Amino acid sequence: MAERVKEVAVEEADRLKHLTSDAARSGAYLYPIRGIAYFLSHKSLWRPLTSKLAPTMTLGLGITTFMFVFTYLPQAAIMAFTSGPLAAISGALLVLSESSTLITILSKTFLIEDALTDTFDGALLSKNTTDLVSEGRQIKAGGDPMAKLGKLLKKPLVKFTPKALIRYLMYLPLNFIPVIGTVVFVLLQGKRAGPAAHTRYFQLKQWNKSQQEKHIEQYRGAYTGFGVAAVLLELVPLASIFFAFTNTVGAALWAADIENQHITKEGTAPRLREQAKKAE
Repeated sequence: MAERVKEVAVEEADRLKHLTSDAARSGAYLYPIRGIAYFLSHKSLWRPLTSKLAPTMTLGLGITTFMFVFTYLPQAAIMAFTSGPLAAISGALLVLSESSTLITILSKTFLIEDALTDTFDGALLSKNTTDLVSEGRQIKAGGDPMAKLGKLLKKPLVKFTPKALIRYLMYLPLNFIPVIGTVVFVLLQGKRAGPAAHTRYFQLKQWNKSQQEKHIEQYRGAYTGFGVAAVLLELVPLASIFFAFTNTVGAALWAADIENQHITKEGTAPRLREQAKKAE
């Protein structure tokens, strides 16, 4: 039995090693960074975010206050066994990251789903992929990309499900393991978040589940790289919602590169592959 457990552990470690290597080679982790720069340089893309600032800030303040009042002391006490004298700081950072994740999950579900869809479609239009966007909504004439967005013909497929929250809570204890636990936590979250970022793209392509799974498996490393970078950004305290929008822009830029066939065998733009090589 012990030998079998050891064998499985070695296989999983080897698989994770190859996945991490593929993710690094793809350069897809740079798309969330590109998303930030593109979002900041295209003011028309700000509108969906600014329209949701008040409710998301209110939600964020409420969740963060609740988490500190009811979860900080118990978690700081547990962290005392793993972080020693730094337990107070580590506990506060953990609560902030947990709050950011909860804010993002609840906001995406109840407050900003349509705004993120508008941002994704608007970014696609700015990259001259009108035919693709027209599969999911009416396109108006003239104006900037956001002004061209008409009525949705196909609404986002992602609806509220407790799975994301349950999965997050299941993985959460990994953070109590110094360094390694946090790395595994982010990798597991990123593996799921990568493909989820292209849910709207798959919908616009009218791909069925089988086609989506084939595409995701072909570029598993790239999607994991994108997802890890996106998760890390959305864990930043007090800025998770901003990064949710910039990550959406990054996902749209990647989709535009795929549509324009500006990708390598790793599934990303050649220039990103070159940038990734320089970073290695």
